[in-house]
Amino acid sequence: MNILTLFTASSIALGLFVLPSAFTINGLKRRTGPVEAGTGAGVNSGALSVKCQLHGAARLPAFSMDGDYVIGGVFSIHSTMHTVKHNYTSMPEPLSMDSRELRFSRAMVFAIEEINNSTELLPGITLGYQIHDSCASVLVAVEVAFQLINGLDPVFEKSEKCSQSGMITAIVGESGSTPSISMSRVIGSFDIPQADALAKLVKHFGWTWIGAIRSDSDYGNNGMAFFLQAARKEGICVEFSESFYRTHPLSRIQRVADVIRRATAMVIVAFAAFGDMRILLEELARQPSPPRQWIGSEAWVTDPDLLRFNICIGAIGIGIQQSVIPGLRDFLLDLSPTKVAASPLLTEFWEDAFNCQLQKRGSKDKKMCDGSEDIQKLQSPYTDTSQLRITNMVYKAIYAIAHAIHNVVCQETNSTTLCDRYTRIKSSKVLGQLKGVNFSRNGYHVSFDANGDPVATYEVVNWQKSKSGSIELVMVGQYDATLPAGQRFHISKNLTWAEGSTQVPVSVCTPRCPPGTRKVLQKGKPICCYDCAPCPEGEISSNTDSTDCFPCPKEFWPSAKRDICLPKPVEFLSYDEVLGIILAAFSVGGGCLAIVTAAVFFHHRASAIVRASNPELSFLLLFSLALCFLCSLTFISAPSPWSCMLRHTAFGITFVLCISCVLGKTIVVLMAFRATLPVPLSPSKT
Repeated sequence: MNILTLFTASSIALGLFVLPSAFTINGLKRRTGPVEAGTGAGVNSGALSVKCQLHGAARLPAFSMDGDYVIGGVFSIHSTMHTVKHNYTSMPEPLSMDSRELRFSRAMVFAIEEINNSTELLPGITLGYQIHDSCASVLVAVEVAFQLINGLDPVFEKSEKCSQSGMITAIVGESGSTPSISMSRVIGSFDIPQADALAKLVKHFGWTWIGAIRSDSDYGNNGMAFFLQAARKEGICVEFSESFYRTHPLSRIQRVADVIRRATAMVIVAFAAFGDMRILLEELARQPSPPRQWIGSEAWVTDPDLLRFNICIGAIGIGIQQSVIPGLRDFLLDLSPTKVAASPLLTEFWEDAFNCQLQKRGSKDKKMCDGSEDIQKLQSPYTDTSQLRITNMVYKAIYAIAHAIHNVVCQETNSTTLCDRYTRIKSSKVLGQLKGVNFSRNGYHVSFDANGDPVATYEVVNWQKSKSGSIELVMVGQYDATLPAGQRFHISKNLTWAEGSTQVPVSVCTPRCPPGTRKVLQKGKPICCYDCAPCPEGEISSNTDSTDCFPCPKEFWPSAKRDICLPKPVEFLSYDEVLGIILAAFSVGGGCLAIVTAAVFFHHRASAIVRASNPELSFLLLFSLALCFLCSLTFISAPSPWSCMLRHTAFGITFVLCISCVLGKTIVVLMAFRATLPVPLSPSKT
């Protein structure tokens, strides 16, 4: 049977995993030899079975309960493991409990118990659970996943090969993204990363020059790879990209810190796990760097334990939506002495929280618990339910699995829900139902798209200083990938920036080129690094960060800053100017003089002098002279389309006419002088 597993992680909001076939744990399952299946006295039926034996010791769950359908859980309840040096005969023992992770596992138990007590969801069906501690180890997480898939039978028989499927219906976990990714490689996954949302967050505030750091793990490397790919699409350049891990030498951590201190980028994007980020911030706190605007992934930016680092005040990040789960706090605080004593993990938590011992052991540093311990007054990540983010993901994951199982094994008959508790579920059916679940719980909707991915909806969180002087996590906006581009980010509150500033910091390789200039890329530098060159003569650029300049139209010329095209000024003679008045007076005077002369000629047209001067040409000449004088008036005052066309045409015609008349009269006179006089007769010949 294929096993369906459902994972929730700090940076993988809700991932679904399907295993195509069963796997082994702790290496291989040994085949001890064929066994004949007889039908009687030594009669061989021909069917052979393989006897398989499990190698290694199975890991016992931290919390478990039997049920008709069992759900597995994997959480990093302990953050480290310890083993005796140079001793390879004993199993490592976990240390350093993370009470926040304990809350995740207890929230899973709370959700299952809530479903078991429900009469609407899976009535008559009991869900069980097996919750394991991965100790924040990838190897342990994968081993536990194999164990949940295959079961705990030490010896079993199979017809062909040593692979089988356990009774676990689904798996919820891991709270750490790196173990989740490793488990998904075994089982197969689909998810929605936060990398795209972080890239759009950087672009939203206009930052194009950033530094990038990441955990040297599957979470950090894969997440940063997706982020850098999305950042390139948004036109964002990266000055540096450094990786580190909590187990690296101190010199490696110091080198990353020095890179951050020397960086010219104001904005630092950190795709890192909580444990890695804590070590880096501790190193930076020893010798603080110049002000930096931190952009964080959900794995660390929402962790309350890191709020003590003042160098990160103003940090912005993407977080899983917080919620309220009614009854969860009462369930978490309901730890009776019987419950605590029955669970080694709860016993360890109780003793660490109150610094006492429930049972007398060899340690003399701790006193005995006397019953005065009050968990109601305990300030611990376990009891803090003010911001339930990953806890809510665990809670919704359990309900999603329950709804999927309900749709497979339950039927509605006459308004009555009947469920078959003996149905053996195939993972393909559960997976199909899981992709189609659509329900609301405590006011929060749960559904998946056509690809089986949950809706990418995140909160934008900001580290702000409270009135008491401490740093607190404040939800300042939301990111909804279902909205159109440009509307996905909604900032609803004022943000605090680096060093508590109220001004949005600037993080660019080169200041933006103003209008009137164009970008010239710097050789060997990213596209975000360029010089601003002025536009050539006669060209402009009207936009900021223009890549080219453009010439102005014919009727325009560039402004002094070469950022706009201005209409060319119209210069003309005005009647208000001295020169205009003089020219107008001469024009009118000349025209009047020509008209008066023509009138005199007309009055004496019968005289011999007028008749001898060729009156037709004289009148035409005087008329053309009057028009030539008056045409000068069209060159005075503001030009218009009609005046521009008329002035040149009229002046040209009248001037040609005038010259023609003068030339005609000249020819007449010339002809008169060249005329041959008749020769008079002499008297002798008379």
